[in-house]
Amino acid sequence: MSPNSSTFRALRHHNYRLWAGADLVSVTGTWMQVLGVNWLILTLTGSATSVGLSLVMQALPTLVLGMWGGALADRLPSRPVVIAAQLAQAALAAALAVIALTDVRSVLPIYAVALAGGVVTALGGPALGRFGAEVVPPADLPNAMALGSILNSAGRILGMSVAGALLPITGNGGLFVINAASFFAVIVAVAAMRRAEFHELAASESRPGAVLDGYVLRTPWLLVVLALWFVAGSLGRNYQVTMAAMSAGPLEAGGGGYGLLSTVFAVGTVLGGFLAASRPNLTIRLLLVMVFATGVVQALSGLMPSLWTFAAAMLPIAAGAVALDTTVSARAQLDSPESMRGRIIAALSIVSAGAGAVGGPLLGWLSDTFGPRAALEIGGVVCVAAALVAAVALARLSGQTVRQAIKVRPGLENA
Repeated sequence: MSPNSSTFRALRHHNYRLWAGADLVSVTGTWMQVLGVNWLILTLTGSATSVGLSLVMQALPTLVLGMWGGALADRLPSRPVVIAAQLAQAALAAALAVIALTDVRSVLPIYAVALAGGVVTALGGPALGRFGAEVVPPADLPNAMALGSILNSAGRILGMSVAGALLPITGNGGLFVINAASFFAVIVAVAAMRRAEFHELAASESRPGAVLDGYVLRTPWLLVVLALWFVAGSLGRNYQVTMAAMSAGPLEAGGGGYGLLSTVFAVGTVLGGFLAASRPNLTIRLLLVMVFATGVVQALSGLMPSLWTFAAAMLPIAAGAVALDTTVSARAQLDSPESMRGRIIAALSIVSAGAGAVGGPLLGWLSDTFGPRAALEIGGVVCVAAALVAAVALARLSGQTVRQAIKVRPGLENA
């Protein structure tokens, strides 16, 4: 299909083509580093808990500093912040390479780098998201987000595959060096963009209290959407936990089965990206349908008798999850003031990180206590109930309150 087709319409724009190419390179490098870091920690400690702690170190700064990063993104020019963040991440990847190549035997330096990387992400991530919204016109932003989901899924698959092949040859240090180099692809792409073709967003005024000005809390429809997304992201996501529990438990498929399920899930995320990209408008109605449908399929997946039937259920669930994420991100950004874009992106990051932090342990406890099948069924039923409650809440808001809150923007008109 050509870039002029509706599915790929964001690729019509020169700046977005550069951004998409650089994103694929950077995401591939990032997932190569993820595999390398996890393997290095396992080699040093032999503990999966130690690997989990490194993930906590990366996520914690977003929960604490995310809104400050959003406020900075709304006040400062995005371009220099993006470049500074890429240079910082490249330096941290290089530091990991030094740690690996000098045969450091302690995990503490690795945790320090993970924590520092989390700080860079918390402070620079909203600017990165805001800049990504400036390389396409607002009408093509949902399509660009959907294509970004496809690129992220492709980069994850490619990065993990290449890392697995290179690890015996280059060692962990080589993977970290490659990731450090990948950040310069973003810097080169940003430098090559045409300034005249940017769609700059309105900046926020510098004033006291900008970080905690309470826009989300004062916007009922957005609170409902984020609450629904939190539920779907905690009990209706975190499939790395439930897929592993199902493989090791009821399905008796072992590590090979878990690998198959992970591959199927990755393919499903790509399909979900194409689904979102093919739609002319990502509406709140689509969001509600996706949460409801994936909740139903999740509940049914707990009844699947074999590895292959369970894998078949994972495919639409993964596709629905990506379409859901893209829709939430598109509506939250496009239906809110441009001057709040950085803080909206930060709020999305905080909700996503919080859902992962709550959902992973909760699903693990449900799996250990009631069994993996029951965990899937409980999570699915809760997501279905949450979709129904959100639909009722949005229906009540859809009259005067919602129209006043978002000034009759298209996302909620179609709810």
